[in-house]
Amino acid sequence: MKPLTGTPTGEAVDSLPNRRALAKLQTRQKVLTAARQMFAQEGYEGATIRDIATAAGMSTGAVFANFTDKSDLFCDIMNTDMESLIAAMEEAVARETTVEAGLTTLFTAGYDFYQSQLPLARAAFSVAWTPDHGQEVRNLPSLARLRVLISDQLEAGVARGELVAEAEIPLRTSMLFNAFLSNFPPAIFNGFGPDALEARARDQVRILLAGALKT
Repeated sequence: MKPLTGTPTGEAVDSLPNRRALAKLQTRQKVLTAARQMFAQEGYEGATIRDIATAAGMSTGAVFANFTDKSDLFCDIMNTDMESLIAAMEEAVARETTVEAGLTTLFTAGYDFYQSQLPLARAAFSVAWTPDHGQEVRNLPSLARLRVLISDQLEAGVARGELVAEAEIPLRTSMLFNAFLSNFPPAIFNGFGPDALEARARDQVRILLAGALKT
């Protein structure tokens, strides 16, 4: 008996979820692209879900179908950027053989990464210290990985005999992490360029390693 005309084959039925998943992925990407642009232009507070939806050419419902709220959307963008930042840092530091050069390279790789998108970095800093959503940004998994990169450089310095065994690595990691972040405001608000940031980072690393370097 011949199948009824118009009855979808198994292959066609199986392809429907794939098409839906692809369409959802494309919608999500349009939202992220539009949101990145709006956050850079208007800042976190200035960019609304309605603005983002309009820039993406879709309804606010389509935005909420992919993201819980504006904070969820912003954190997705920041985490994606941080993942790329970590990869750039890992690649840059792989060529270094001393703890001071390694840490300075980590810092400058981070500043180079954000040099072309300082408005978005400004939005990130403004969110990071708000009572409502700051904790979400500060707890991004990729930020924890940045701390690990710094700690790894210190551990390698101890292993190579550059640093004393009692180098207080957790404390120095925390101070170096804070120093890394402290250089973004001068870049964002005071026009510090790559050379100035590198010089500042080198001085910070030298000072924060003082007392731990073997003489």
